[in-house]
Amino acid sequence: MRTPTTGDDGSTTVEYAIVTVAVAAFAAVLYTLLTGDSVVSWLTSLVMKALSVPS
Repeated sequence: MRTPTTGDDGSTTVEYAIVTVAVAAFAAVLYTLLTGDSVVSWLTSLVMKALSVPS
């Protein structure tokens, strides 16, 4: 005997798929921002300032 379905079969799978796509898109945007020239140069200067010894 089959159990009646409520109409939301597979909704969890769809939610996981949507979240996975959103996370991948966020990661792509974050990668693009962090590998840009301005961010790399800013981080480099920040590290150089932190490692320099004041005279």
